[in-house]
Amino acid sequence: MRLILLALASAWLLSGCATIVGDKTQDVTIQSWPQGAKFVVQDETGRAVAEGFTPKTVTLAKSDGSYFGKKKFLLMLEQPGFVPQTIPLNEKANLWYLLGNIPLGGFPGWLLVDPFNGGMYHIEEPPARIIMNPVGARG
Repeated sequence: MRLILLALASAWLLSGCATIVGDKTQDVTIQSWPQGAKFVVQDETGRAVAEGFTPKTVTLAKSDGSYFGKKKFLLMLEQPGFVPQTIPLNEKANLWYLLGNIPLGGFPGWLLVDPFNGGMYHIEEPPARIIMNPVGARG
């Protein structure tokens, strides 16, 4: 009986809904018009974590592994003859984290398990197609 209680207590304390159903990384698609714009994705430290030419799908880590270690990203695009653009890629807590932990008792997932795992976050996609404005164009 003691072993069963220990197993149930361990399962309760080690469960986090966002950790179970979420991933530590997320694929983000970067598109522009016109295509072929050079892009760089920088994290909160200024380090380039992805780069290439549009259109391209990149995989980004959602957490730095620390407690509530949400990542922050900037997407920078440039193409000769067009105005460079910088777009923040925002992260927010996903519904699995906000609501999914309730059936499991909530607090272990909300405060102990999910905050160390990136599965609780969702990176908001950039606009479906980023329009690059020609240099000298008037809006």
